[in-house]
Amino acid sequence: MSPLYWSSLSYTQSPHNLIILHLGQLSGPITVTAAIVAVNGLIAESALKVSSFKVSRLNVGRLNVESDHNNLPYGNAKGEQYSTPKNLQHSTLLGIAIGLLISLHLLGWLLYSKPIEQSNDSAIKVGIIQGNIPNEIKLYSAGWQRAIKGYTTGYQTLADQKVDAVLTPETALPFLWEEQVRTRSSFYSAILDKGVLVWVGGYGQIGRSLTNSLFTVTGTGETFSRYDKVKLVPLGEYIPFEEFLGRLIDRLSPLDSHLAAGKPDQLLETPFGQAVVGICYESAFSEHFRYQAAAGGQFIITASNNAHYSNSMPAQHHAQDVMRSIETDRWTVRATNTGYSGIVDPHGKTVWLSGINTYELHADTIYRRQTQTLYVRWGNWLTPVLLGLGGIGWLVLGWFGVSVGLE
Repeated sequence: MSPLYWSSLSYTQSPHNLIILHLGQLSGPITVTAAIVAVNGLIAESALKVSSFKVSRLNVGRLNVESDHNNLPYGNAKGEQYSTPKNLQHSTLLGIAIGLLISLHLLGWLLYSKPIEQSNDSAIKVGIIQGNIPNEIKLYSAGWQRAIKGYTTGYQTLADQKVDAVLTPETALPFLWEEQVRTRSSFYSAILDKGVLVWVGGYGQIGRSLTNSLFTVTGTGETFSRYDKVKLVPLGEYIPFEEFLGRLIDRLSPLDSHLAAGKPDQLLETPFGQAVVGICYESAFSEHFRYQAAAGGQFIITASNNAHYSNSMPAQHHAQDVMRSIETDRWTVRATNTGYSGIVDPHGKTVWLSGINTYELHADTIYRRQTQTLYVRWGNWLTPVLLGLGGIGWLVLGWFGVSVGLE
């Protein structure tokens, strides 16, 4: 996948058609896309057959009129007879499309109907803080003060509700986390006081570069683990081909610095077990989540900002995380700066969804899971299989002298 990979036809079904989205458990979002293309392609081909049939009948009618007018036998000058088209394949194609549509939904329903085990041993009570810090002030003094106050108060409130962990959004505290520890900020002091684990969004460092990171901080104040964002936004968080374009784009870009990408193979260990992590833009990359789930990730946490965009974009972002939950068969906890934060179960049901552009706190229970879907085990196996079958079919038809192509 390129850095600009975003969405496919499969996302048109999310978050509402959960049954068909369960086909993603077989071979990822490409399965849903293939189903959409197959059904709609058959319907389109059926419509073309009908249109072609009508045109043929019109041409035959014209020939009949000309034959009667000129007292010629029906046909052409050589006496060949024209016959009305007898090709009624459009009904067959439409029937196949309807049958395929029903079959695909039936298969999705079978996957959707599997019960979700919820044992006390696997439960984690997680708190979410949606800080609602507008981008206009986030990186300035007023935004810093509001962030420190809002996240400190929110953390204390959720800790009093006896949560096991708290999740904050992407760069909730837009500082180097090491500086927060060193200076014992009010947020860090609250952690030491309440003793509840928190995943805090902030900045880390790799050499002289900053990283967009999520830190696992235990109740004792220890930084237990750290995840650095892998899929950075081109031109937003880094400059593609920086050695060639850096100087030019620096003049055009409002960025003060560029971020370093995390390692693609990194995994986030937590006291609750391994987590699957995505920061903002990474929600578009299904393989990113599949890899972590295959390596032992038991639940998904995503941290995002979303303050840059209109209300439609956060809804689309939520729809992407719904698909990631279904594909990996994992619970998802979503913390965003301005919305929509939420809780999604392994069947893609939105258990809770925040408002937009609001400060919100929420506590809910998720469950660790170790199941592995076909997609988690084998990845996108459907594409090579379809290519292989298509190649074999083309060779077989060619062997028997059947022309291959659209009529």
